[in-house]
Amino acid sequence: MRILVVEDDPRILADVRTALVAAGYLVETESDGEEAWFLGDTEDYAAVILDLGLPGMDGLSVLKRWRANGRTMPILVLTARGSWTERVEGIDAGADDYLPKPYQMDELLARLRAILRRSGGVASPVISRGEVVLDTRQMRVTKQGVPVPLSPQEYRLVSYLMHHMDRVIGQQELAEHLQAEHYERESNAVEVLVGRVRRKLGTGFVETRRGFGYVVES
Repeated sequence: MRILVVEDDPRILADVRTALVAAGYLVETESDGEEAWFLGDTEDYAAVILDLGLPGMDGLSVLKRWRANGRTMPILVLTARGSWTERVEGIDAGADDYLPKPYQMDELLARLRAILRRSGGVASPVISRGEVVLDTRQMRVTKQGVPVPLSPQEYRLVSYLMHHMDRVIGQQELAEHLQAEHYERESNAVEVLVGRVRRKLGTGFVETRRGFGYVVES
């Protein structure tokens, strides 16, 4: 899944990026509020981790402008300011969760997983579809209880489709969440990847809606 991290502290930004990449996410970063607003307003992200103390435009203003423009991606707000009034203001502005600094990286990852699940209408960190089970905490997919070895791209494909069960997802949207900007979005790369996943998880696991995209049906 493609995550945007907006943070002006280089050390914190590097630490968060490292942790997210290790957890299997695709990560894009930005440190300026104006640039972050533009990215979030024009690109498709599964979620955003947003610091409030930003140069150019403060994070709360960025958040309000995104929501005013109809951007609905889940947003986890980070801030060194810990007052309850600010937390209320951030949540009222459209934040999905709020994490004050300092924090433990494991908690940040857990909160990110939670807002991603909620955005897809999923309550549990373990998502099932028939014999196939996705454990988002362990980044593991099993079939009939047996772990299935997946490449990072295959895991991202399965995770994204299972987080959005019953929604038909187009090739371009899938490509944006499978690899960074160099991914071959105009080729048959997604089709090839879907074929590999079907061979491992069963031909009926991912269904094709010709002219529209792919879906995992519950």
